[in-house]
Amino acid sequence: MARADPADRFYARRVRNSEERAEGAGPFITRLTWRLEEGGTAVWESRAARKRGTLAVRPEGAAETSAQRAGAPALDRLRRLNGVAAVSFTIGGALFALGAALAQWSSGPATSATIYFTGGVFFTLGGYASLVQAINAPRRESMAGSLTTHRFRWWSYEPGRIDWLSTFVLFAGTLVFGVNLLDSFLQGLTSRQLDRLVWAPDMIGCLLFLISGHLAIAEICHGRPCIHRRSLGWWIVAVNQLGSVLFMVSAVAAFTRPETGSEISVGVANWGTLTGALCFAVAGVLQAFERP
Repeated sequence: MARADPADRFYARRVRNSEERAEGAGPFITRLTWRLEEGGTAVWESRAARKRGTLAVRPEGAAETSAQRAGAPALDRLRRLNGVAAVSFTIGGALFALGAALAQWSSGPATSATIYFTGGVFFTLGGYASLVQAINAPRRESMAGSLTTHRFRWWSYEPGRIDWLSTFVLFAGTLVFGVNLLDSFLQGLTSRQLDRLVWAPDMIGCLLFLISGHLAIAEICHGRPCIHRRSLGWWIVAVNQLGSVLFMVSAVAAFTRPETGSEISVGVANWGTLTGALCFAVAGVLQAFERP
């Protein structure tokens, strides 16, 4: 394997008399370009294949690139999973925002906790649907200009794929949030118990969301900082990451001081949750349009 400019993070190699160039972040390949045996070039991108089931092909001598789609069963599968994830994140975000609003305006803690927990169920469903979509994404067929699809799977272990890792970390984050939301129903906890049982899982969940968002940005930007104003996928990833940052701000502000028994800032915690949740709700609506 002959390496080209390391700053660009790509390599070129000869495979079956065809030139192949891969781009990505660290060990992950997010975009692959190669010459077809019959002439022309094909470009596979991780997010495009996972979300839209497409592969870009430019025949020899053609001025424009056309999208080669996976088979109808694969596209229908991606469409259904994307719909479940989009609706789940929209509802989950809206419920989290409602719970934060009620908490800010002195609603009973049990009411807010119940709304948060219901929203958390939808977040977990959205996270798992996103993971299953990555698991069942069409794969490129060797050096041909087409995509192939394997049988449907509910689970796989593929940490070498950035899309799998990003969605798995997101799903794990929703499960950790579930621990936080369940523990929030407990009554009579001391300050230290609140920090250990409620605050700590909240912080871990927020950290996992941030890591997932960072991987998603690396996937769509191919390892480089980028702003793609005309890319729906970029906007979804950016808005979700903003929501994750706001969730982290909220979590930090929700730390209970042992010496006083009060949170660092109840207002910041509630408003951080509310605005972060709205980001996820908006991204969920946008995600409904990023489909095959």
